[in-house]
Amino acid sequence: MLLFDSTITRWLAILLLAFISPTTARIARKEIVQTFNLRLNTSDPYSPLHLGNGNFAFGADITGLQTFVPHNTLSSWGWHNSSLPTTANQTVPDDFTGLQWWTHGRLVDYDQPNPAEADISQWMIANPHRINLGRLGLWFGGQDVSEGDLSGRMQVLDLWSGDAASEFQFSKQKVVVKTVVHPGTDTIGVQISSSLLARGQLGVFFDYPYASGANKFDAPFVGVWDAPESHITTLASKKDGAVIQHDLDATTYFTDISWSTNSASISKDSGQAHRYILRAAKGTSTLSFTATFAPVESRSTSTFNQVESAAASWWNNYWSTGAFVSLPLTNSSAFELQRRIILSQYLLAVNEAGRDPPQESGLVNNGWYGKFHLEMVFWHLGHWQQWGKWDLYDRSIGVYERFLPTSFERAAQQGYQGARLGKMSDPSGRSAPGEINSLLIWQQPHPMFFAEMEWRADPSLTTLKKWDGVLTATADFMASFAWWNESTNVFDLGPPMYPVSENTNPNQTVNPAFELAYWRFGLDVASKWKTRQNKSVPLVWSHVRDNLAPFPIQDGVYVLYEGIQNMWTTPSLIEDHPALLGLFGWLAPDSRLDFEVFNATVQKVYETWNFPFSYGWDFPLLAMTAARMGDAERAVSWLLDPNFQFDALGMPIGGSRVPTPYFPGSSSLLLAVGMMAGGWDGKAEDTHGFPKGWDVQVEGMAKWM
Repeated sequence: MLLFDSTITRWLAILLLAFISPTTARIARKEIVQTFNLRLNTSDPYSPLHLGNGNFAFGADITGLQTFVPHNTLSSWGWHNSSLPTTANQTVPDDFTGLQWWTHGRLVDYDQPNPAEADISQWMIANPHRINLGRLGLWFGGQDVSEGDLSGRMQVLDLWSGDAASEFQFSKQKVVVKTVVHPGTDTIGVQISSSLLARGQLGVFFDYPYASGANKFDAPFVGVWDAPESHITTLASKKDGAVIQHDLDATTYFTDISWSTNSASISKDSGQAHRYILRAAKGTSTLSFTATFAPVESRSTSTFNQVESAAASWWNNYWSTGAFVSLPLTNSSAFELQRRIILSQYLLAVNEAGRDPPQESGLVNNGWYGKFHLEMVFWHLGHWQQWGKWDLYDRSIGVYERFLPTSFERAAQQGYQGARLGKMSDPSGRSAPGEINSLLIWQQPHPMFFAEMEWRADPSLTTLKKWDGVLTATADFMASFAWWNESTNVFDLGPPMYPVSENTNPNQTVNPAFELAYWRFGLDVASKWKTRQNKSVPLVWSHVRDNLAPFPIQDGVYVLYEGIQNMWTTPSLIEDHPALLGLFGWLAPDSRLDFEVFNATVQKVYETWNFPFSYGWDFPLLAMTAARMGDAERAVSWLLDPNFQFDALGMPIGGSRVPTPYFPGSSSLLLAVGMMAGGWDGKAEDTHGFPKGWDVQVEGMAKWM
């Protein structure tokens, strides 16, 4: 294969795909996107109208700010550590030792909470935690005002330009608020127009909470608002602006506020410790300002108009480039699916396009203390590749390179070769202690999937060099982790381990079906990577790949793991992620896959699974399998399943399992739709994976493996 040492080939591939899509007519993208502009007349107590840039996001209520509902302001860099415990011999992370488990005849150290070190164990789980940078809301001259006191409420989020316009009347006076976030900095731009400003009856408050790691989930609101003595805020003036410094223990950050010349002033609210009031100058009926949050003092001079212009340019480019899918909006199912697609594209750009992989709730609220999960990176980032949003994908995919040092250390501590990826991670690469955290393995082959999709878009020396170190280290661990079973003459995976579903006894879990297929896939890609560079393939990689245990089968169907008892009649085993179906759908068929057995397995899952207990990416996974099996009607039905819900603002509902939003639902939706629209290896070029009779137009979609 001819190699080009340039990423230009990636973009050429995207342009070429636009001309070989099922329908090549130019799609009216702006018209379709703006069809789904949010039009609201009340605040949602859980789901905010959300503005942001992937690294920074601001949740707004019906006023365009956080006046009545204390939605959050979160960022990639905003983290806090609580004070270390004072228990004797448990005062710093180095005091943590974890637990040892017997693993194939030897004791292995795992980062798990140790009852003898309970305090430092919990501290390491909860720290660092993501913090709410502050709350901005309308100040009504000291009056106690509720949302019900506002009449004529109307709010529109223009998805094409990324700005929100909010309008209402208070005391018979009209108030218009425009809110926008800069695409490249952590800056909110706000413009308020009302005669109430000139009378001193309207302004803006800035308020700051403390941070705590007390809760695994801080949803829908983040921060501690009743501990004023635990933190410090200070106000400093600057020319046409001010800077508020916020100190929370060892964490310090700044809010740099700028306004037009002589148009405003700011002062501390005498009634509350960490609240400041921004007022327009006397006789001024328009207040425009920007607020930039940063870990260092920025001295920003951005104007509202500059932020608005930059945002409009960025969002216009976002919607105009990369892939796009147009569905027949006269069909009610297609209309709802298109709504989910468009709003998911918007929300993922706001919440899941940062320096680090996103947490499950993005930048809306906190789940798992704000940490992100490396096993979920596939669902979070795979759609960026599929839809040609390479600039957003590139922001965080470097996490694998960044995390190599801690991954090497983790593997060596356990007596393995190579690099073992963690699970529940903070930006440093440290994985939080936990039994599941330390025993899960399906995150390991993810780098191979990303690398192979990049290679398909850009088969260059640059791509090979970019991924070689990560794939080598990962494959070395995967080969080392597999255990040669002298009784069966195959390599086993586990025990102890947890499969994708996390619902089995780890000491009994051996050779789970999906992990076996993914392990073979990963080692195969790593081997191809060496061959493409004219390097030798480590013999151990090939030996393990070719001699992994067969997929476990019982009574003519595949089962969760080898030797499992009563799988199909045990409720706890048929009510979580149905990863079995990933054998053909997510993954291309393994050479060992028996299609007769797989088809029987699919029917068994359909008949027995507790789908009301499923959530998030489960339904797109089911859709991918149905699509690859040629059942387009069922694929769409899974994407619109009653248990797979999206609210009026486009937020994927978490349900009883996790808080809303659960963004793997959005990202996996786009991944499944992308696969159905772009096709996959072996599928005819001129067809799509949607129901017959649907007039589907596709531009620029990559082909799935």
